[in-house]
Amino acid sequence: MKNILTKKSENFSLKKLDWNKVQLDMKEKLGSDIYESWLKKIDFVEEFNNYILISVTTRFIRDWIASRYLDQILQIVKNHKREINRIEFTISDQKKENINIENKNKNYEIDDNKNVSFIKDSFFQYNRIDPNKNFENFVIGPSNKLAFEASKKVSEDLSHYNPLYLYGGVGMGKTHLLNAIGKETKMKKKVMFISAERFMYQFVKSIKSNEMVKFKDYFRNTDVLLIDDIQFMNGKEAMQEEFFHTFNALIDKGSQVIVSADRAPNKLSRIQERIKSRFSGGLVIDIQNSDYELRYKIVKAKIDEFKLNHSDTHNLSEEIQKFLSSEIRTSIRELVGALNRIISFSRIYNKLPTLAETKAILKDLLNLSENKVTIDLIQTIVCQFFKISKNEMLSARRSRYLVRPRQTAIYLAKLLTSKSLPEIGRSFSNRDHTTVIHSVKTIERLRKEDQDLNSNIDNLKNKILYNKENEI
Repeated sequence: MKNILTKKSENFSLKKLDWNKVQLDMKEKLGSDIYESWLKKIDFVEEFNNYILISVTTRFIRDWIASRYLDQILQIVKNHKREINRIEFTISDQKKENINIENKNKNYEIDDNKNVSFIKDSFFQYNRIDPNKNFENFVIGPSNKLAFEASKKVSEDLSHYNPLYLYGGVGMGKTHLLNAIGKETKMKKKVMFISAERFMYQFVKSIKSNEMVKFKDYFRNTDVLLIDDIQFMNGKEAMQEEFFHTFNALIDKGSQVIVSADRAPNKLSRIQERIKSRFSGGLVIDIQNSDYELRYKIVKAKIDEFKLNHSDTHNLSEEIQKFLSSEIRTSIRELVGALNRIISFSRIYNKLPTLAETKAILKDLLNLSENKVTIDLIQTIVCQFFKISKNEMLSARRSRYLVRPRQTAIYLAKLLTSKSLPEIGRSFSNRDHTTVIHSVKTIERLRKEDQDLNSNIDNLKNKILYNKENEI
């Protein structure tokens, strides 16, 4: 028994990432005032293969830290361990914060009131269901109504649409809807809500620990399987093979499968054709970008929600509410983050911000919102200019009439967006970053030698910056 406890204690330790050193760096780089006011409240919970889970006591603290310091904290963490590329939060119960070392050696109990709950050393209880994301607080508009209705129908009548495949851009509500389905059905069915990345991690872990039978049994015996961000399964052939058989087993026995992604099934890169075909055989719904009316309704709803939790919250003026709804267009998540910043300013300084102060607080977000240049837009305009299809550009073919447009698009993506080299490579059918570097250098050289090419690229750059697709 002693050996078991010792092993668990070792597993729970910070031997991989020294959180004490991270805290010292946060204090040094972000200042004592910020550290004492906000960052000292962070508790380290768990380290996974490429992200960490941290805990704070309230949603307000989480939102404040996430909106103002998260990028800096992540960079500090990466300085200690470069493999970490994401930070996730959970809200701890204030009454349970004073856990002593002895209690840490014990298994966690499942608590449905926590954002993330799991039994230590057992992935079988890992579940992403957040009780705060439900159908009641999902704001409906023309862009997401069909997705909402289909999700509601599935939660009431399993296997009505099977599989249900929701796709759309970042921060459009896909995870919220998956969460709502899981919350609605978990009282009567065995539900598993997991990210594709986590599925992959547990798959590899099960192989290494010789627990594949347990892995298969667990996932194939669930009644409702919700998988988020399926696009991250790309290129993992062995895992895709296992997922395909799990998918078939669940469908055959009448279990419900719900999947989310950032693109349509036929546009998933490096995913087996038979998996894409299975996804396409169900109900596929696109959650489109929100319009002004939906964003305005969300702002109103979030302000009302915040008032319920914080009686001292000031009521933001209509001018600021309309400004947020009009200017923050990139995603709903960005909109809510912007609203959290404004409300936090109001509470800290005990005053309503002016429009000028609002613009100053949201300067970085407003710049992001104003930047309409995307890699997809660049690809579209370059393809139209060179009279080729986007499928040809993204293919593996190396014909001269395709290579030059492809290199041009990659060059413009590097020039006109803030995307990293690996991100640009992924947008061009998962090409390596060295291919991106080669393309950029080739076009830079040719611009000096070929006046016609140089002129064409200048024209393309102007069309992209002013988004004049229809003038090509």
